[in-house]
Amino acid sequence: MGPLGWLFILSALLSIAVAACDAGKNIIVPVRRTQKVEKDADDPAIWVNHADPGRSLILGTDKAGILFVFDLDGGIVTKIRRPEMQRLNNVDVEYGMMFPDGPADIAVVTDRDAGKLFAFRLPTFQPVDSGGIKLFEGEQHHRPMGIGLYKRPADGIIFAIFSRKNGPPDNYLWQYRLDADETGNLKLTKVRAFGKFSGHDKKKKGEIEAIAVDDAMGFVYYSDERFGIRKYYADPDARNADMELAVFGKDDFKSDREGIAIYRTESGGGYLVVSDQGRNRFNIYDLGGGPGNPHEHRFLRSVRLSAKSTDGCDVTPISLRTEFSQGLFVAMSNDKTFQYYSWTDIIGENN
Repeated sequence: MGPLGWLFILSALLSIAVAACDAGKNIIVPVRRTQKVEKDADDPAIWVNHADPGRSLILGTDKAGILFVFDLDGGIVTKIRRPEMQRLNNVDVEYGMMFPDGPADIAVVTDRDAGKLFAFRLPTFQPVDSGGIKLFEGEQHHRPMGIGLYKRPADGIIFAIFSRKNGPPDNYLWQYRLDADETGNLKLTKVRAFGKFSGHDKKKKGEIEAIAVDDAMGFVYYSDERFGIRKYYADPDARNADMELAVFGKDDFKSDREGIAIYRTESGGGYLVVSDQGRNRFNIYDLGGGPGNPHEHRFLRSVRLSAKSTDGCDVTPISLRTEFSQGLFVAMSNDKTFQYYSWTDIIGENN
């Protein structure tokens, strides 16, 4: 047998050994993997088709400036390219935005290099941003990163909360009200700046990218990467709206705290899942709080998925298909894919 033959055998044996090692570490494998993006996958968002859940879509950003749209099999439905889109970061979805011709669901994407918001009606992906909307205008630090949409239950008004690549120790996040003008394009009105950030200290560094909003309870959570998970009221008009309600997850991570996803149960409780990027794991916290303290988010467990170096993730509790009967969890992986997991596999059958 020649050298190439032996090399092939050694490579095969190594692959088997790695697979066996992974199995021994209780790595949770995905039900599906998407087709690869072109450059660098970053953040996913799930759009639930409430009329036909099996035709729901997964939106995923590529830092090449492309918004990918996948079906539940992981296949590419479409790739959205626009000349004005440069380096897409995070994406989020909200339902029932009011337009002149009636309500429609929307997807909103941040572009770090363009310093803009791009927005689309769903599921047609018609642009509704007049070529892009500038964010953090007048600020030294104006490159947007994270995005979390919040629909206020009391009146249905939708707000967007943005983080940025760099920022000050206070008022790192900006929140805007979203409205549609007479042409059907979005207009943004800044309503507040809030949120602490530890990374202004150069020794700590880090940034704030991941934001998740619990519409039902009215809270926003975000990852201060090298410090912890911070919690505030999502409603800008709430009493003590700018008061920090909790900081947790200080000691449960190897390094960066990244993507955040909220899974809410029918009973009113739920889970907060946060990517521990440095360990290729996800930490799960109790969303409901401890006895007598709704802002005590207890660490429940850490799980290891096949996804590597996850920046962004998303989850829905809605049954989309048989294989996602208790919900779908989507995580970005550094192999240019987004991976689909059954929520039951992550949380366990008895939870």
